[in-house]
Amino acid sequence: MSTQPDAFPLAAPPFAGASRRAPIDAAFAWLRLGWLLFTGNPGVWIGIAVLFIVAMLGLSIVPLVGQLAANLLLPVFIAGLLTACRRTADGEMPAIADLFAGFRQNTGPLILLGVLFMLGMFLIGAIVFVLAGGSLASALAVGRPAGFGLAFGGLMVAALLWLVLSAPLLMAICFAPALVSFHAMAPLPALKASFSACLKNAPVFLVFGLLTLVLAFFAALPAGLGFLVLGPVLAGATYAAYRDIFIGA
Repeated sequence: MSTQPDAFPLAAPPFAGASRRAPIDAAFAWLRLGWLLFTGNPGVWIGIAVLFIVAMLGLSIVPLVGQLAANLLLPVFIAGLLTACRRTADGEMPAIADLFAGFRQNTGPLILLGVLFMLGMFLIGAIVFVLAGGSLASALAVGRPAGFGLAFGGLMVAALLWLVLSAPLLMAICFAPALVSFHAMAPLPALKASFSACLKNAPVFLVFGLLTLVLAFFAALPAGLGFLVLGPVLAGATYAAYRDIFIGA
C-alpha cells in the first residue's frame, strides 16, 4: 500500500474507477491495517462478528428458503462489514448497527449481486456434477473394493473442478460489494471490475491466501473462538485491499 498508517483517519483520495497493480508485499500491509482497524474498537468488532454469524446461521436453518435467503443477503452483510471498516478508517466510532448498513443504501443492487453469485454457484455445481458424476456413478455400479478407488478418484476430480471453477467467481465477488455500496456501481460492472482487479493482482492474492490459511489454522485452535478476531481482521484487510487497489491509498 502507499501508506501504512498507525492512526486514523486515513486520507480519502477520489475514486477513479480503475484498479492498479499492488506490490507483492501489499498482503502484509492489508493484514496489518485489518488488525489496526480491529484493535481500534475490538469489543464492537467482536459484537459485529457474533451478530453476523448468528444472522447467517439463523437464516440458513429456516426450512426451504433459509439457505437461499442467506446467499442472497450475503453481499448486503459484507457491505455492512466494509461500512464499519470505512467508518473506523475515517476516524469515526464503528457501531454494531453498521452490519445492517447495506439494508439502508443500494440494497437492491447488493441483493442482485447475491442472485448472480448464487446462479454462478449453481452453474459450477451443475458442471461439476456432469463432468465428475460419471466417475461416482461407475463406482456405485462396480461395488467394492474396486469401487472405492473409483469413488475416491471421482471425489478428487470433483473437488479440483470445484476449486478451479470457483476461483473466477470468488474473484468477481471479492470487491463487488464495496464498489456497489460505496460507489453505486451497477452489479455487472462491479463484478467485472473486481475480477479484473484480482486477476491483475493474482500474485498478491496468492500471498494473502497463504497468510490467511496460516492465521485460520491458529484461529481454529481455541475451539474456533479465534475466528471472532480473524473474521473482523480479514474484513479490514479486504477493505484495505479495496483502498489500495481502487483508490491507491
